[in-house]
Amino acid sequence: MDNREKLITLRPSIPTITEENQTSDFERFQNRSLRPILKFQNELLIEVFKNHLQKRKGVFFNLSPEKKLAYIEQILHKDQKFRNLLVGLVIGQFSISEYLFFRKEEKELSRRVSDLLIQRLQSQLEAFGD
Repeated sequence: MDNREKLITLRPSIPTITEENQTSDFERFQNRSLRPILKFQNELLIEVFKNHLQKRKGVFFNLSPEKKLAYIEQILHKDQKFRNLLVGLVIGQFSISEYLFFRKEEKELSRRVSDLLIQRLQSQLEAFGD
């Protein structure tokens, strides 16, 4: 087992994921690789996002909860540099075989990573404090 493959053993399992209804390679990759990586990287993703919010002069903290959800989605759709940073935190946890699959299907899988990041950050508004 090479060093990159050892990363897989560090990932948390997600027992709610079942593979019965997975119809595509994308779904399997999302559930076997992306979701566990995002769960593993959760604390770091939150800290990186909090830092980004501070750099933006804390505007986020004065918004209503509904507007905070929209802000998270907007920032990940419009700020390509920041989105690429977060996606890079995910890619950095790939094994070589995962990276090769990702590279081959980069457009679709980058979209999925962005969508999962939005969901993860939106579900943890309380982590960003006021």
